[in-house]
Formats: sequence, structure tokens, C-alpha cells
Amino acid sequence: MNMIEAVKVCFSKYVTFSGRARRAEYWWFILFTTIVSFVLQLLDGSFSGEPGIISGVWGLATFLPSLAAASRRLHDIDRTAWWLLIILVPLIGWIVLIVFFATPGTRGPNRFGADPITGNRADVFN
Repeated sequence: MNMIEAVKVCFSKYVTFSGRARRAEYWWFILFTTIVSFVLQLLDGSFSGEPGIISGVWGLATFLPSLAAASRRLHDIDRTAWWLLIILVPLIGWIVLIVFFATPGTRGPNRFGADPITGNRADVFN
């Protein structure tokens, strides 16, 4: 999966919190949103009369897709999206989430759906 495919998938699943997301899908999408955010913050500082308007709109537009991609990424390692709340623990929460997001997904189907790489069906659990 490349960056363009990952961005298309994440925006097409704008608020889809079910299912699973591969590591490549998640990290390419995060890289894309980070680069665009950086560029828009530079533009905000040089062209905009109000600081933060353009990047603020971008942040609002990408908040839900980022949250959905993160929850699907956690589903891929067979963890619930409630683990996202660990970010409220200073420093340790960030570290734990980065480790979770970098961990390879479970092979084959799990309780959250089919394997996003092989496409194995999850109906064996139903």
C-alpha cells in the first residue's frame, strides 16, 4: 500500500470505526496529514490575516478520519479502541500507543474482522 491508496482508504472510511487497518495504511495516512498540517501552518503564518484558520479547518476535517484509522489500527492488533484513552496518561500513554501502532497485526481473522492483508474472512467467529 502506498500513500495515495492509504489516504483514499482512510478518507473513504471517514467515520468507520469498525474493521481493521494495516500498519502501512495507518502510518501513510499519519505521514500525509502531518505533512499537510505543516504546510498549512506555514501558509497560515504568511498569507492568512487570522492565525490558524486554514490549519484549524484541516485539523477539524481530519480529526474523525484519524481517530477512525487509529481505532481500526488497534483492532488489527486485537485491541479495542478504548485503548486510545491511554493517551491521557502523560508521556507513557504516547509511548504505549506508538508501540501498539507499530506492532504487526494478528494473522488471520480476529474478533474485529478479516485480515486486511490476506482477506481471510472473520465469519469463523460468528
